[in-house]
Amino acid sequence: MKRPILIHPDPRLKKVCAPVPDLSDQLRALADDMLETMYDAPGIGLAAPQIGVLDRLIVMDCVKDENEPPRPLVMFNPEIVAASDETNVYEEGCLSIPEQYAEVKRPRVVDVRWIDRDGNEQSETFDGLWATCVQHEIDHLNGKLFIDYLGPMKRQMITRKMQKLKREQAKARA
Repeated sequence: MKRPILIHPDPRLKKVCAPVPDLSDQLRALADDMLETMYDAPGIGLAAPQIGVLDRLIVMDCVKDENEPPRPLVMFNPEIVAASDETNVYEEGCLSIPEQYAEVKRPRVVDVRWIDRDGNEQSETFDGLWATCVQHEIDHLNGKLFIDYLGPMKRQMITRKMQKLKREQAKARA
């Protein structure tokens, strides 16, 4: 089931999420909903707080080549356990900040540990776009948005645009 995506500014997007203590069928269904919502948006990553759920859960799939099979990842309680000194700059966007993009510098390679949908601990080294995406999504779990890496003027400009977008959406629904 597709879920509505929260638009910045929303106080839930600035909250630190609680660890998931135990996996349940309800949490697995939430992960499925998040994947459906992410693919439909379309996006390459989605964190639970973006749909108003304050649990440490992210989903992502950075496969862009239509000839490659999709690689949906579901990560409960993801954590970065190591990061490279070498950095990359990617133009990032966010489903909670539609049509706004900015260059963000992050570690080029990260080692991440998480619990998969079957309750097994997983770990993997991510590079390039995958590394950027997983860091962006884990930031969401810590109440941080990609615009928090920008200077105050650019951040305020984007926030004002989002406030205007939310007002226009509210008028359209009324």
